[in-house]
Amino acid sequence: MSSSYPTEPLDDYKHRPWAQRLGIITTMMREVSRMTNPEDMVDVYGTWVQAIQPVDRFVAVSRRDLIQPYYRITRSGLWEERGIEINPWKQRNQLPMFDRGILGDLIYAQKPMLFDNLDVPEGDPAYEHLVGCKSMYAIPQFENGVAINMIVALKKEPDYFDREEMPNRMWVSNLFGRATKNLVLNEELRKAYEIVDRELKVVADIQRSLLPMELPKIDGLDIAVHYQTSTQAGGDYYDFFELDDGRIGILIADVSGHGTPAAVMMAVTHSIAHTRDEPPTPPSDLLNFINRRLTARYTNNGTFVTAFYGIYDPKDRTILYCNAGHNPPMVRRADGSATLTLDENRNLPLGIVEDETYQDAKAQLRAGDVLVIYTDGITEARSPSDELFGTERLEGLLCDCAPDAKAIIETTVKAVNEWTDFAPANDDRTLVVGKLG
Repeated sequence: MSSSYPTEPLDDYKHRPWAQRLGIITTMMREVSRMTNPEDMVDVYGTWVQAIQPVDRFVAVSRRDLIQPYYRITRSGLWEERGIEINPWKQRNQLPMFDRGILGDLIYAQKPMLFDNLDVPEGDPAYEHLVGCKSMYAIPQFENGVAINMIVALKKEPDYFDREEMPNRMWVSNLFGRATKNLVLNEELRKAYEIVDRELKVVADIQRSLLPMELPKIDGLDIAVHYQTSTQAGGDYYDFFELDDGRIGILIADVSGHGTPAAVMMAVTHSIAHTRDEPPTPPSDLLNFINRRLTARYTNNGTFVTAFYGIYDPKDRTILYCNAGHNPPMVRRADGSATLTLDENRNLPLGIVEDETYQDAKAQLRAGDVLVIYTDGITEARSPSDELFGTERLEGLLCDCAPDAKAIIETTVKAVNEWTDFAPANDDRTLVVGKLG
């Protein structure tokens, strides 16, 4: 224990000047406030109370999760005398359980009681904890209006406890009981968070394992990717499909919602996309396939998936694409003359209407063009004043194109982070950039 703890009774505490008593209580509260473990807090608090208001023995009683007339003794001065240590929160099955008797009557009476000349019959279940003491007070501790716990203090001589102090004892004891309960709840909450955190890490690891392990190598197309979830696991998804004749399929998707539910739907979407027997071409065929299976089994709870799937052909620098409610990708022309938006034949998101028929569109690209495919976590990133980053700012970044796709990614991510004042992302952010050689 800290050297600031009392090692012996504080004689004549009640008769000391008020400033001294206030200093003692202040020190006591400071030490108690440092405790993060309920068992430690009870020990520290008990040490101080025993120094300020010495008793010959104490007993703590609980009826938690029990029905009348049953109760448990959770702490006892008798155990301390015998060197028995039981943590009532971690060793609950070792706590003795009784029924009826003086302590049972008191805890189920749900009111404070004081005895000046206690007479404990030998047949009482708690006889050994009370015998030899004549003065006793019992203070119930309430939870949700019910006396769940009770603190019992005992002195050997009769007529020891002052009735005038009972209201304060009732008040202080219940406040301390609530503080202890809060520490217990905090500990339970911490453990629950640890379990959830471990599970989320597993989900995040599984999710990232579904993403491409390496970027495809396509003649005349430099590709870079940025992938950032707002939580450990998210609903953004990107993929590549290497096709015949040197073509490459580029898929990006965004599941509605955030966190684990979105990550699970992301995994479902990935699984569906990779279980189709036919090659993933043309783009509309793949999105039709995914849509039918999502609506048939997975999105009846209102979830949907926006997606863009384009197939780039390096031979003629064309991109055949299909858009299912996704943010239209941008193409910044090499000469800086304009920005082309791939927004023809924009269809509903996947998972809404089962018989939605998705249509393809085609765009001609040129050497030096920059293709930017993104999720709305990029353009909907908010400044501290709640202003969106927006598509115009994203387009503006492309006006001064960096030398390669990776540099364009770095410039864009830096701009988004500065726009949000480096606040944690409130939505998943995915960015796929391709620069044509």
